[in-house]
Amino acid sequence: MSHSAEAIERKNMLKHQINDRGVRCKRTLSAMQKVPREQFLPKKLRAFSYHDGPLPIDAEQTISQPYIVALMTEALALEGGERVLEIGTGSGYAAVLAEIASQVYTAERSEMLAQKSSALLASLGYTNVEVLHADGTQGWPEHAPYDEIVVTAGGPEVPELLKSQLKIGGRLVIPVGKDERFQKLIRVIRLSETEFITDDLADARFMPLVGKEGWAE
Repeated sequence: MSHSAEAIERKNMLKHQINDRGVRCKRTLSAMQKVPREQFLPKKLRAFSYHDGPLPIDAEQTISQPYIVALMTEALALEGGERVLEIGTGSGYAAVLAEIASQVYTAERSEMLAQKSSALLASLGYTNVEVLHADGTQGWPEHAPYDEIVVTAGGPEVPELLKSQLKIGGRLVIPVGKDERFQKLIRVIRLSETEFITDDLADARFMPLVGKEGWAE
């Protein structure tokens, strides 16, 4: 596929998969338009880059469906200038967040994915993303508190450590469910040291969030 063909596919993806389903945030749409999704996929799958669904990547992980990425990004209500923590770097599609936020910290439990995505993000010029190879359910305390936190895998509940690393007024978007195969995508807003409110965004299906405060290995 040529660059112009990919740009057209991206434009169609934005209209039919994202905008038509109700995502209206201009910053989110602009970021999704700018990021070359095909770069984050194995070469053999690049023809399906703008397919309306998740796709397999290395280490038995997936890159989320474009609509879900847009929905989660919009739910963070980023205005630019934020410091964001992402749990589950995967292929490095945190580039979408990096287009809006001033700094993205992202944690990945697969060492191979952490190294690959770090190198890819650097090669694409994203100097505002730092990748850590670690158990993401523990967050990244060193840079806390964060304006927003986003988790790209489904856990049985919201990890307390992540809630504690959120600024007051900050948002945490995470898929949660007692069944590893089905989750509710929720947003948690921190009102004070001890108070949090939660709203449901959508039904979702994510890979399991594995770690100390997630599912067992």
